[in-house]
Amino acid sequence: MSNTEKCPYFRTLATKTSIDEWWPNRLDLTSLNENSPLKNPMDPEYDYSVQFKSLNLDSVVKDLTFLMTDSQDWWPADFGNYGPFFIRMSWHSAGTYRISDGRGGAGNGAQRFAPLNSWPDNVNLDKARRLLWPIKQKYGLKLSWADLIVLAGTVALQSMGLAICGFAGGRTDTWSPEDLNWGSEKKWLDDKRYTGDHELANPLAAVQMGLIYVNPEGPNGIPDPLAAAGDIRETFLRMSMNDEETVALIAGGHTFGKTHGAANPISFMGPAPEAASLEEQGLGWKNSFGSGSANNTISSGIEGSWTRHPTKWSSDYLDNLLNFEWELTVSPAGAHQWTPKDVSVRTVPDAHEANKKHFPIMLTTDLALKYDPVYLKISKHYQKNNIQLADEFSKAWFKLTHRDMGPITRYLGPLVPSQQFIWQDPIPLKNNIPLDAKDIINLKKRILDSPLTVSQLVRTAWASASTYRNSDKRGGANGGRINLLPQKNWQINSPDELKTILNIFNTIKNDFHNEHTINKNISIADLIIFGGGVAIEKCVENAGQFFSVPFMQGRNDAFQEDTDIESFKFLEPKTDGFRNFLGSCREYSACERLVDRANQLTLTAPEMTVLIGGLRVLKANFEESSVGLFSEKIETLSNDFFINLLDMQIVWTKSSNTKHFEGRDRKTGILRWIGSDIDLIFGSSSELRAISEVYASDDAQIKFIKDFISAWTKVMNLDRFDL
Repeated sequence: MSNTEKCPYFRTLATKTSIDEWWPNRLDLTSLNENSPLKNPMDPEYDYSVQFKSLNLDSVVKDLTFLMTDSQDWWPADFGNYGPFFIRMSWHSAGTYRISDGRGGAGNGAQRFAPLNSWPDNVNLDKARRLLWPIKQKYGLKLSWADLIVLAGTVALQSMGLAICGFAGGRTDTWSPEDLNWGSEKKWLDDKRYTGDHELANPLAAVQMGLIYVNPEGPNGIPDPLAAAGDIRETFLRMSMNDEETVALIAGGHTFGKTHGAANPISFMGPAPEAASLEEQGLGWKNSFGSGSANNTISSGIEGSWTRHPTKWSSDYLDNLLNFEWELTVSPAGAHQWTPKDVSVRTVPDAHEANKKHFPIMLTTDLALKYDPVYLKISKHYQKNNIQLADEFSKAWFKLTHRDMGPITRYLGPLVPSQQFIWQDPIPLKNNIPLDAKDIINLKKRILDSPLTVSQLVRTAWASASTYRNSDKRGGANGGRINLLPQKNWQINSPDELKTILNIFNTIKNDFHNEHTINKNISIADLIIFGGGVAIEKCVENAGQFFSVPFMQGRNDAFQEDTDIESFKFLEPKTDGFRNFLGSCREYSACERLVDRANQLTLTAPEMTVLIGGLRVLKANFEESSVGLFSEKIETLSNDFFINLLDMQIVWTKSSNTKHFEGRDRKTGILRWIGSDIDLIFGSSSELRAISEVYASDDAQIKFIKDFISAWTKVMNLDRFDL
């Protein structure tokens, strides 16, 4: 019998060759399927925010507090307390966040899946999550893994004597691995991510593949504290932490717990969870050294504790760091670490044997706080002001674990702090009287009678709303920050023209407000989105159809002083395929950047496609470029873009003197259209062409309009967490 006759599933993973291996340059649309409901086991009507609000959070905190000292035989707690273990788990969940693209972080419980569950830096955190399983099992649908992982570390800090800043629920779980760019290396702990003068590639933040941030032994394991300080500063900056926050986090975090390096991991450690055998049931790193746990535990390879009281908040860490002279030593696992030169300093208790004492230890990255002059100054200040250190660490921990949650309207639960921080992009709350039908008609007339063109209205609304990125829930139209620095000066927003447009919007806003004696107003944020909808309705009418564009009032305008200019610069689009702005990006092609932006906007491949086709005929291009305007009926919402792109009477060639393509009549050679990489990919990519063919069909006009309005409305409201 042949293989096919013996078993219908003979094509196993071992013999399968993927499409990407055959055609590595094809445009990968996988990320646009991330939001598919087919992966989600929850019912369609399941709303986690509703479930969380019914949760007895006090009960969860009590259960977690009890768990801290409820040592389990299968994984004994160091010092009889799991608190430090849970802090590491929470930190490593949140610490993957990077401000450049907002990805990573604790916001969806991704630590449960590859690659994070099997990173070398996360060794044995699989056990921490298993210790939490009875609590997750108890509260079920009311408590996500994402929230529980963060809450466990926060409760651990509180149970060990730190006054916490607060905690917010509201993180929803993901159900499959994140397909993110964690680096191009094919080997764990490689660092092929640097170019030039030690320049770390964007959007990466960690220094080596498989690390959360920096190598504790020093760059590439070289015990150089000053070089480590450079890595720390760069990485923590990319995590959106300044020098003061960095010192507070390291000093505060290393007040607790210990590192584990009982033996060489190469000799005794089994495979990570994703490669472990079936009988391990998702656990990994099986340790054959001694008991495999307690004092025989192997994780980082470094062995020891920093302080005299590893389960209590204290000032020991900075006292030890700054008061002792340290010398380089080697752990039982062969890792570089530092111990005091004074041989009488045996102050650290053993984690499992009573009455046994050890030297305190420091990592090379700890010594960076002493060798780097800026870090040293901050460390000395915190040493003298331990109360301030506790406060700064608490705030930095809250920021670390909540940075990717977005606006405070997403924060749930009784532990949410009343104080708002600038990194939360605060927007003032206003109780404006809702607009009625008469007001809507009034505003429509004002907009249509203004000097604003359809193109300007659409481009401004898109420029405002499309800054949203789902990775950390930042950006979007709410707040009207297109009216503020830095957004109003971004190149892609054509600052000079935008200034004129915003002046007209402000005039409409003020005139509308002045004619009402009651508090009836509309924010600039709302007015811009409303104006885009008005323009689209006009273009629908030009196509001979009548469809309304939904508008939901409720956006408010932020103030300049509540806008973190430094962090908002990372939201600036360097390219935007939706506006045919190719810009410059060394790392990715324009088409790959388009897919990445669509992913941040939670768009599916059809939604991305229909938006491109509609925005082109609405003349929404950057600086009103004619590239991609495959229609004679501009500002008419038609499916002409797809009809003319797929027209077999058009022959496309690369322009000899520009980076664009020329579409000429096959018979006459007359130039008909000019297109970009972005435009032509919708006819070149087999997957996108299949979608384009739907919209190019003779019976597709109504479907095209409906689908465009639906996708447009979705983008306009992505940041409306209040809806």
